[in-house]
Amino acid sequence: MNPLLLALLACTPSEESGDSPVEPRPAWSTPPPSKIEAPERLVGFADVHGDLQAARDVLQLAGLTDAEDRWIGGETIAVQTGDQLDRGDDERAILELFESLSEQAWDAGGGFYPLLGNHETMNVELDFRYVTDGGFVDFAEVPYESDDALVMGLDEAERGRGAAFRPGGPYAMMLAGHNLSMQVGGTVFVHGGILSEHAEVGLEAINADLHAWMRGDAAAPQAWIHSDSSPVWARDYSKDPDSEACEELNKTLDILGADRMVVGHTVQDGPISACEDKVWLMDVGMAEHYGGRPAALEIRGDTVTLIGEAR
Repeated sequence: MNPLLLALLACTPSEESGDSPVEPRPAWSTPPPSKIEAPERLVGFADVHGDLQAARDVLQLAGLTDAEDRWIGGETIAVQTGDQLDRGDDERAILELFESLSEQAWDAGGGFYPLLGNHETMNVELDFRYVTDGGFVDFAEVPYESDDALVMGLDEAERGRGAAFRPGGPYAMMLAGHNLSMQVGGTVFVHGGILSEHAEVGLEAINADLHAWMRGDAAAPQAWIHSDSSPVWARDYSKDPDSEACEELNKTLDILGADRMVVGHTVQDGPISACEDKVWLMDVGMAEHYGGRPAALEIRGDTVTLIGEAR
C-alpha cells in the first residue's frame, strides 16, 4: 500500500472513541514533496519531446495506462525525468495528459510525477529555439495583454506561446507544480544530474527556487538552470562517465542517503547503467525526432529491471 495512504489510515479513530471516521484521501495538490518513501513498485522513464504517441507507448509498456489513457498502475509510483517540451508538435497534449495522470494516480493510491528538464526551463525563459511550427500554433490562442513587455517582445506568431510559458503564465504555473528533482526511497530522479554541490543545498531548496520563479514570484535561479553543471544540463553521469564522475556520483548519493540516480538528457542506444549500476541512463530517444523505442525502468526493493529494447 502507498506509504502516504498508510499514514492516513493510521490516523483512523477507533469505533470505541465515538469520533467520526477518517477523512478520504485528500485531492491531488502541487507541488509534490521532494522526497517520499519507496513504494512496492517504482517506475521511471525519460524524455518524450513533444511526441504524444511515444508518451502513450512508454506508459502502456510499463503497465501504467490503458489504451484510453486511464491510469491502471494502482499504487505504483512513476517519475518522468523531464523534457516533455520541444522537438515535436504534441506538447500541449502531453502536458495535459500528464496532469490528468497525476490526479488519477493519486486517487488510486499511487503517484505520477513529471519533472522539469532543460527544455521546460528554456520555455519559461522564452527560449524557443527548439520549438516546432506546430508548437507555436498549438498555443497561439493563449491570450495576452498588449502591455506585457515580455510577450510583446516576441514575434507575433510566438506571442501565444510566450503568454503560456512566461513566468506566471498558465502553462508556467502548471510546470511550477513539478519538481526539478525528486527522491523516492533510495532512488534520485533528475533530468541532467545532481552533483554534490547541489546535494549539499538540498533538493527541497532547489525545487522551491524553481517553483517560485515559474510562478513569477522570484528571479530565475541561474545556478539551477544554466551552465553545464546545473541539474538540468549536467552530463557528468550520462556521457561516458569516467572514474572521476563515478566518484562524484558516490559522494552525491552519500549526501542524499540514496542508492542510485536515474537521469535522462543524453540520448543512449538503449537503457543502460553506469558506475556499478548506481546511475541509470534512460533517455533512449523514444520521441519521433530521434527515432528510438520506448523504454522504462522498474524498481522493486533492491531489484532494478529494464523494460524495453535498444534501437
